[in-house]
Amino acid sequence: MVYTSFDNIGLVKVLKFLKSHKSEYLSGQDLSDVLKISRVAVWKHIKKIRSLGYKIESKQKSGYRFVKTTNKLLPWEISSDLKTNYVGKRVYYFEDIDSTQNFALQISSNKKENGTLVIAEKQNDGKGRMNRKWFTPKGGISFSVIIHPNFNISDSTLIPIGTAVALSKSIQKILGVKTNVKWPNDLTINNKKVAGILVDASFQSNNIESVVIGIGINYKINPKNVKDKIKKTENFYGVETLLKNGKNTNPVDLIRQFTFEFEKIVELLTNGKKTVIIKDWTIRSNTIHKKITISTDNGKISGIAKKIDADGALILSTKNGSMRILVGDVSH
Repeated sequence: MVYTSFDNIGLVKVLKFLKSHKSEYLSGQDLSDVLKISRVAVWKHIKKIRSLGYKIESKQKSGYRFVKTTNKLLPWEISSDLKTNYVGKRVYYFEDIDSTQNFALQISSNKKENGTLVIAEKQNDGKGRMNRKWFTPKGGISFSVIIHPNFNISDSTLIPIGTAVALSKSIQKILGVKTNVKWPNDLTINNKKVAGILVDASFQSNNIESVVIGIGINYKINPKNVKDKIKKTENFYGVETLLKNGKNTNPVDLIRQFTFEFEKIVELLTNGKKTVIIKDWTIRSNTIHKKITISTDNGKISGIAKKIDADGALILSTKNGSMRILVGDVSH
């Protein structure tokens, strides 16, 4: 099943009306009369709303009352009251999909999809960097963001760097959890992976036609279960979760905050303020000034990570001199 933020479906009408009358019961007949749908349709919508995780109380001879919202990342929950101009205004939510990245790439050329989010409760074939798989466990968050940027092609290499900054800031503001960024595309806690970022870009002549950023977050997972499934994969370096058992925060708040922080990053790139992004990334980095080894297509290279340059490349000080690395996997 797929839901969107722009289809004015019946259940959303029922839900909004119930939310606007939180403290009172509304009879099926009231809902039917106001929304101009049958009482049978009202009952079916209430049933579906409950299946989506909302708590709706029903009382004989009184009707229905909204009690509690859902923790699912439903489109109308994310897109309402956003502080952005375009990011997150259009949202697709899939209960089950092969990959949010695949779907986002299919629709990315459409100009109206600038800022669109594609979210999945379950991915069957999630994509990771360098043709790897991304495993989305129970309690994980997987989504993709589409943008049609106005900045230069040369600046596109900073998109994963900037996205990592936006996500790290959002996590700290909403959850109070401090994360580090690991070059080039990961977020970590205690040097274990808590989120990953994937970027696919489409170019036409000397312009960026569209960029699709895939993001996977270990929001509230069991790290051991995930570790058992992926520990034999190349360059595995551990798994961590943002929230431990017993802690509850609505993930909608995190995604909303991310749309705001991410749109600011796009604005900085558009206005040529790359140094701001690089500075924010460096402050959060657990790579810079560390002795590291980078696995590249040409083998492994060891040295001291000095900085990232204006293109997001890692500058490595080795025994053979300074090296500029654009692609690779870092291990400490």
